[in-house]
Amino acid sequence: MKRILLFILTNVAVLLVLSVTLNIIFAMFGMSGAMFHKGGINYLSLLIFAAVFGMGGSLISLFMSKWMAKMMTGAQVIENPRTSEERWMVETVARQAQRLGIGMPEVAIYDADEVNAFATGMSRNNALVAVSSGLLHTMNRDEVEAVLAHELSHIANGDMVTLTLIQGVVNTFVIFFARIVGYIADRFFRGSDSEGVGIAYYIVSMIAEIVFSILASVIVMWFSRQREFRADAGSAQLVGKQKMIAALHRLQQGHLGTLPDGIAASGIARSGSHSFVTQLFMSHPPLESRIAALQQMKQ
Repeated sequence: MKRILLFILTNVAVLLVLSVTLNIIFAMFGMSGAMFHKGGINYLSLLIFAAVFGMGGSLISLFMSKWMAKMMTGAQVIENPRTSEERWMVETVARQAQRLGIGMPEVAIYDADEVNAFATGMSRNNALVAVSSGLLHTMNRDEVEAVLAHELSHIANGDMVTLTLIQGVVNTFVIFFARIVGYIADRFFRGSDSEGVGIAYYIVSMIAEIVFSILASVIVMWFSRQREFRADAGSAQLVGKQKMIAALHRLQQGHLGTLPDGIAASGIARSGSHSFVTQLFMSHPPLESRIAALQQMKQ
């Protein structure tokens, strides 16, 4: 209950910050915040509104990603290793980070039966790598080493930042075009000489935003799947492809579970149907496809 309340309060705070930011931008440039008027659409004001809420929301999520991930999973950062397993994990991450030329990320463990891991953070030098207790109990050290290398490859590739930017741009255009469609529909029902906007604008804008978001997610999820292949390849280069293949096979046998929505795309894998349509909306490729790609890799 506490985590849900914190999540709600965080989102309310984000909306307030974005609203204040929007008003400051309009004030700085002496612009009116009105996006629609009797003569038509103020496209610049609309675009600024869409960019602040589309891109701004994504950037704030990125900046808060480590804190949110810890809050949603209960991940405990290893400050001072208490066991040989924790010491080995920290030393392994430190060695891999040095080879990849990135800053040492925080290393954490979260209590869950699922076999999963994730990496998040706002930059290559400010990141978090976390693994589930279920993964540590299921995999041997070679396989855990490969999973850690996979997550650090995400960090080294800048995947969190790139995915955030893509999501932000997509959100901006979804908001922008949804409101244009809503305005056109409102004018159709109320007449071209009407002042302001009516109920049709809000209803059609909301429906258009949902439809555009679904279509746009195909683009975002395609990129997300590609980054998984790159991270697998990065792990193979760091620790050897046989270790990564073994880790993926182990994932096939284990219970993947479901990470919270905010960090689900950052997990090592996700369960789900493999039909053509559902794959379009999957953040991760099927495990068998990832294994096949590694097997074809030359090393």
